[in-house]
Amino acid sequence: MLNLERLRTLDALARHGSVSGAAEGLHITTSAVSQQMSKLEREVGQQLLAKNGRGVRLTDAGRLLAEHAARILSQVQLAQSDLEAQRGQVVGELRLVAFPSALRGLFPAALAALRTDHPALRLRSRELEPEEGVNAVLRGDADLAVVLDWYNKPLPMPQGLAKAPILDDPVEIALAEGHPLAGRDEVDLEDFADDDWVAWPEGEFCHEWLLYTLRAKGIEPRIAHRAEEHHTQLALVAAGLGVCVAPRLGRDPMPPGVRAVPVRQRVRRYIYAVWRLDADRRPSIRAAVEALQGAAEQVV
Repeated sequence: MLNLERLRTLDALARHGSVSGAAEGLHITTSAVSQQMSKLEREVGQQLLAKNGRGVRLTDAGRLLAEHAARILSQVQLAQSDLEAQRGQVVGELRLVAFPSALRGLFPAALAALRTDHPALRLRSRELEPEEGVNAVLRGDADLAVVLDWYNKPLPMPQGLAKAPILDDPVEIALAEGHPLAGRDEVDLEDFADDDWVAWPEGEFCHEWLLYTLRAKGIEPRIAHRAEEHHTQLALVAAGLGVCVAPRLGRDPMPPGVRAVPVRQRVRRYIYAVWRLDADRRPSIRAAVEALQGAAEQVV
């Protein structure tokens, strides 16, 4: 009889591509991954891993068994969902991830409400950028992710996921109070063709959106400063070092010396939750979506 936890370890190895990645995804040590794989190889009587430089790769037998493991684990998830749905109780563990401003702006109220309404539900949360959050749900490392689409650039969404809307988030431009446009009631993105920008790190979804949007308007933006944390971006704006995109969710309190001006074209982010279809009947998923929507109503 194949051991389910060892199949879970093999599945993690196949998804992450390394022992260290599998260990991080499973929240165990690398030696524990190696031990589980050694036991699984003894169970099946075949070599499942082979050395590949400093790392390892799956053998043909390893890849074959990993494909079966993915299907088995999906069926187990579906069985757990059906049992939860049949019992109708919000119990067990729920792992949630969100991009930084959603974690700051939605999770405190949403998770507190879940803890009050469903004390038997164990909650775990962490910060992940939207694309990483989607991948974590697909891999089974998270149960639900809060992610976003920009109004003109949707986040690529693989098959096998369900989604629910949480919030439409208006976007403004943050300026230092001494900026020539700080007194305006509205601005256009084209107004900042000659400004330095404070943006997200290169390669992130929001950074790529900013480049895509400004270049579509014939502007090659001057990205002078990059920062992951939005409050760090606002601090740089307060110092007069540039302008930045300033969504409302999770933004306040604004630092002194900064004004946020609406964009005339009504730029928005569409924030939503995603989870695997095979977990769609879990009452805990439904409860989490309702709590997030309730927290979003407080934001609005």
